[in-house]
Amino acid sequence: MITNISLMSVFVKDIDDSKKFYTEILGFKVKDDLMLGEDFRWCTVVHPSQPELQIHLTTPSRPLSDDLIAAMQRAQNEGGLPGLGLAVDDCQATYEELSAKGVEFLQKPEQRPYGVEALMRDNSGNWMVLVEAREYTPEDFDGADLG
Repeated sequence: MITNISLMSVFVKDIDDSKKFYTEILGFKVKDDLMLGEDFRWCTVVHPSQPELQIHLTTPSRPLSDDLIAAMQRAQNEGGLPGLGLAVDDCQATYEELSAKGVEFLQKPEQRPYGVEALMRDNSGNWMVLVEAREYTPEDFDGADLG
């Protein structure tokens, strides 16, 4: 029986640069960083408050097909790959803190029926959403302008 989600992969352009971004900018901690064979690097980071969920930072590479690798690299260069959704306790304060560190935001914090949301990119161009959640019901979405 499945008990939880323990690993999620995020495709990045450069593992070292992304490891630095996730640890120094976002506050994650390195869990593993090792070579498995000659050409596969296993690098994971975890958030201190959720160490059971590992984020695998990896580049598009084998065993993916050459066509898929090229398509993923194009999507990265266009900033079209999804990344993570991150829970925050104060979206505005987190936005200001990360903006001061040079993080690119696509959307400033905005009120939504489910809370306050901001949209940013990691250093590989992956979309990431910050959400300061609040309790809501489906009726809260009636007539809501969701952008």
